Amino acid sequence: MTRRIVTHLSKVDAVMAGVIDAVGPCRMAANLEGPPYQALASAIAHQQLNGTAANTILKRFVDQVGGGTFPTPQQVLDAPGPAMRACGFSFAKIASLRDLAAKTIEGIVPEREELIALDDLAIIERLTQVRGIGRWTVEMMLIFQLGRGDILPVDDFGVRYGFRVAYGLRKMPTPKALAAFGERWSPHRSAAAWYLWRAVELHRAGSLPPPCEKTRLPRIPRLRRAVKRLKKKVAAKLKRKRR
Repeated sequence: MTRRIVTHLSKVDAVMAGVIDAVGPCRMAANLEGPPYQALASAIAHQQLNGTAANTILKRFVDQVGGGTFPTPQQVLDAPGPAMRACGFSFAKIASLRDLAAKTIEGIVPEREELIALDDLAIIERLTQVRGIGRWTVEMMLIFQLGRGDILPVDDFGVRYGFRVAYGLRKMPTPKALAAFGERWSPHRSAAAWYLWRAVELHRAGSLPPPCEKTRLPRIPRLRRAVKRLKKKVAAKLKRKRR
């Protein structure tokens, strides 16, 4: 599997091939255990916090709300506000956790077996209905919990920065431009993202190879400019009709 992925990425992208040579085999592994509810609750806890602080809060959450095991959705709904605050959660995160618990009970956040049967976009649409859960959070879940192979998190700073330094760009690529460029990596865009994260590490260590060729990103027309051009075309057509 890894050899096939590396062969494909190297064949379609010479710069990526250089990164792969420097990094080595893709060592990305998915954690295929645990319910989606628990993974999303953990993701909420980690938002805007470093790993140590988030894990401390989660331990209190397990001990004080769950009685030693990860709290069930019903336990989260039944827990008094002060008890949740005592764990270290902000009011916004408490609201997100309660919404997650409610939507899990309602079935909007499904059990793992049902979730696995859905395609990537369907999972994103379902899970982003939860307060505090954005597309990036779901994309991380798709990659690292569900092992989906064709996810490119174009809003991720590390992915965008890795692309910039690996491809020798002066500016950060826009998410839309990166998405358009990254279509060549399909169906292995998750692995491409993993290599871009590793490119950041190599860059910081001073061992990232220079790009072997110049890269030009696809031009993505801005909506405002496109609307303006369309208005000009319509106005010109009306003017010709009046003559």
